Amino acid sequence: MLKVLSGVWALLIGIVLIMLGNGMHFTLIGLRGGIEGFSASELAVVTSGYYVGFLSGAQYTPTLIRRVGHVRVFAALGSFMSAGLIAFPLIAEPWAWTALRILLGFSMSGIYVAAESWLNEAATNETRGKVLSAYMIAQTLGIIGAQWLLTLGDAATSVLFIGASILVSISFAPILLTVAPAPKTEITRPMSLAKLFTSSPLGTVGIFLLGSVYATQSGMGAVFSTQIGMTTAQIALFVAMLFGGALVFQYPIGWLSDRMDRRALIFGASAIGAGFCAIGWISGDSLWPLMASAFVAGGMTTPLYALFLAYTNDFLGAEDMPAASGGLVFTFGLGAILGPLATGYAMQWVSPYAFWLVLSGTFGGIALYALYRMTQRSTVPVSQTESYIGVTPTSSPVAVEAAGAWAVEKAEQSDTSAGADGEIYDSEPADHANKNVI
Repeated sequence: MLKVLSGVWALLIGIVLIMLGNGMHFTLIGLRGGIEGFSASELAVVTSGYYVGFLSGAQYTPTLIRRVGHVRVFAALGSFMSAGLIAFPLIAEPWAWTALRILLGFSMSGIYVAAESWLNEAATNETRGKVLSAYMIAQTLGIIGAQWLLTLGDAATSVLFIGASILVSISFAPILLTVAPAPKTEITRPMSLAKLFTSSPLGTVGIFLLGSVYATQSGMGAVFSTQIGMTTAQIALFVAMLFGGALVFQYPIGWLSDRMDRRALIFGASAIGAGFCAIGWISGDSLWPLMASAFVAGGMTTPLYALFLAYTNDFLGAEDMPAASGGLVFTFGLGAILGPLATGYAMQWVSPYAFWLVLSGTFGGIALYALYRMTQRSTVPVSQTESYIGVTPTSSPVAVEAAGAWAVEKAEQSDTSAGADGEIYDSEPADHANKNVI
């Protein structure tokens, strides 16, 4: 593993620093928004603005890179993001913050596309799985570490925003100074939603609802904890718990994914998420039950994202996987835009604890739909669904497609090895494709 990381360490350090800055700003929106007197519905619009920009950036950045080059786009978007972070305390108005969040979402999406293209170019067929896993861990650790940094300053001042801007600014140094050729950035055009739904109704509906869950957790979690009167340290811990659970649950859920009906696993993980969100609602302002609820509910979200990608690919040929991945990323983004809006208005008109009710209801919707789909379609044999790799919801289509390509390569190698050893295996194209899952 150390040999693998030796070729991409600069990129990973840069990613950690980016996520430290970006992770700080996500929680700071809730903290500073509460200080400025923004309502839950106003902060919901601000939160959704990020995902509007993120979705736009994922679609447009590859074209921009082809026109002016990788390095220029990467540096320009980094500059915009750094400037946007500093501007938040200068213009404390909901409309201005929404515009800034759209800018940051667009910039961050483009940065992901560029960084993940470099990372994919630096990996070989043999190392790509490990490199992608290291990248996902670096992302999550950066977000968790950002919450600790928030305890070092006062959200009522500009210090933390400036600190986030500095982290983002210096993150580009290890990446841009690395001697590496400019990679090609080609993202397959996303599959239409109609065709995606026909191929995998559960994958399409499930990942849309999961986008709502993820954006609500990451964007409105700090708003909720601020409104119920948590201290800055408690808010930081609460948000860290939402992401910390992903590190713990990613491997066991991935392990189970290769050994059982994925629809049953989707149902189980969603039901657990719904149950712990209900516990969070019942807990009121009891600190540690809230932390436990955040840890488990957040821990179900990220593995479910990779699980939906894998399940959808179970029913596709290798040639359709890149387009389907792009369609799923787009569908996830639509859910991420709408989720915080619904949650924010519920929190304003019901109570801050509606945060948990909306999450529990959305998780429950995923679980019920998975249960329904189990009665409508036969499952793919477990022996044909071998490959799973943890892809986080913050990844761009580049990383998602790279994970799919890695799975295809591993499946082909597995089939070749089986044939060489004289073992019998089904070589029909459709069955072979079913093994190529993320």
